[in-house]
Amino acid sequence: MRVVVAGMGVQGHKRAAAAAADVVATVDPVAEDMDFKSIQDVPLESYDAVLACIPDQAKMEVLGYLLEHGKHVLVEKPILAEDETAIRHLRQLAETSGAVCYTAYNHRFEPHFMRMKELIDSGALGRIYTLRMFYGNGTARLVRDSAWRDEGTGVLPDLGSHLLDTLLFWIGAPSAPFAVRAANRFENRAFDHVVLGSEGEISIQLEMTLLSWRNHFTCDVLAEKGSAHIESLCKWGPTTFRHRTRVLPSGRPGEEEETLEQADPTWALEYDHFKSLCSGGGPSNLDNDLWINGELNRLSRQALEQAAG
Repeated sequence: MRVVVAGMGVQGHKRAAAAAADVVATVDPVAEDMDFKSIQDVPLESYDAVLACIPDQAKMEVLGYLLEHGKHVLVEKPILAEDETAIRHLRQLAETSGAVCYTAYNHRFEPHFMRMKELIDSGALGRIYTLRMFYGNGTARLVRDSAWRDEGTGVLPDLGSHLLDTLLFWIGAPSAPFAVRAANRFENRAFDHVVLGSEGEISIQLEMTLLSWRNHFTCDVLAEKGSAHIESLCKWGPTTFRHRTRVLPSGRPGEEEETLEQADPTWALEYDHFKSLCSGGGPSNLDNDLWINGELNRLSRQALEQAAG
């Protein structure tokens, strides 16, 4: 597959490394030593797919152009729109042209995230009671000093989109809508710490922050027949998965533990997945984007209203 990488920032370089020999051109309006300044300048007959590592405000125009011309596209998360008809339009373009539009959420390819999904799907945990995730990094000052990142609702769409997509991956959309439990601007103009909660069939708490001076991820699932836990990601390793089997009526549970210390495998695994979708005719994953976009829009309004007070 002949691939163009559009946007050669941090993500673009990671995507280019994963695609390796498939890359036939690079595009960036400001970076030096690029092949083209605009995706529209790249001859259509010279490529099959684009890895779009571009700012949010440019996504709709670029994705529309590519899908209209039947080009597969992997685009960095999230796809956001105030009016969801814009996302529905992209979905229709993809269906009409036969092109795959895939929004990249590389954490789905974390080894322990895949193991968590397998464990939940197996039924070994029984009924799930609570699910809590924490996702934190220490980029508050970098975001504040950026020319464009410290705006809107900040960490909510940035890290919250990952957490919402992980829920879709593991259990599907929750039975009760999320509510904003906390939305703070401790150091930044936009929110740098947010907590969300959903109280349905499963009690869910999602916490995200830019104020975790050591980057960290944790997940705890408490269930009828035991519990499952993830600590850290491969890129911040070591990362550990624990599965505890409940002892009745009480007692110390049996425990399986696996710790990995390895390079981040998610970029290469996700690129291979994207290639398989393209060769197999899809599907695109824009239905996920519609749900995530709707939740983020609603929660953003709620957070801003609470902050205004």
